[in-house]
Amino acid sequence: MVIRTAAFLGIAMVGIVIGYFIIRPSDKLRVFHPRELDERLVDPSLRNAEGEHHIMDFALVDQLGRTITLADVKDRIIVADFFFTTCTTICPKMTTQMERVQEAYAKDDRIVLLSHSVTPEVDSVPTLAAYAQLHNADPERWHFLTGDRKQIYALARRSYFACQDKGDGGPDDFVHTENFVLVDPQHRIRGFYDGTSAKSIDLLIGDIGKLLEEGK
Repeated sequence: MVIRTAAFLGIAMVGIVIGYFIIRPSDKLRVFHPRELDERLVDPSLRNAEGEHHIMDFALVDQLGRTITLADVKDRIIVADFFFTTCTTICPKMTTQMERVQEAYAKDDRIVLLSHSVTPEVDSVPTLAAYAQLHNADPERWHFLTGDRKQIYALARRSYFACQDKGDGGPDDFVHTENFVLVDPQHRIRGFYDGTSAKSIDLLIGDIGKLLEEGK
């Protein structure tokens, strides 16, 4: 009975890792490479890529109408997610948890939060501005981003590996994921977290602290 229970728990733990693709290091946070992730998350062209994976450049517009590029968040720790303002299921929970991340590092400009709208045709600059205000977002530290749909969807799938579903970013395509992605100042992925789970975001907040220590 003990052996069977142990075996079951072992299988369950493997399932958790595969299901949420969160791998907890003992000390220093690992750097994630496409070939090490569940292949369902990775575009086929990137599955056997050599060398380090870095977030691709982008040009999107935030809630104040400013164009934000990768250069604008240079040398900062990034926490990224994908949402839409009319979502009534997972997005409100995710935004509440992102508020917690902002609050935890409210006085530290080394951290920036990037929330990408997956319905940019609906989430205009005024819409994002109202949403950001509702959630007490500091516009210098938390950017709600809209812009080209194909670019946003490519970021979700080819840069952040935030979702398992495939598509081309066209009008019939849709990304809906609860994942938060932690990116270091070198634009490498260092962690994945369930944005609907307070416990998972507790881990994220702690892991941001680890990255800050790395940079000293």
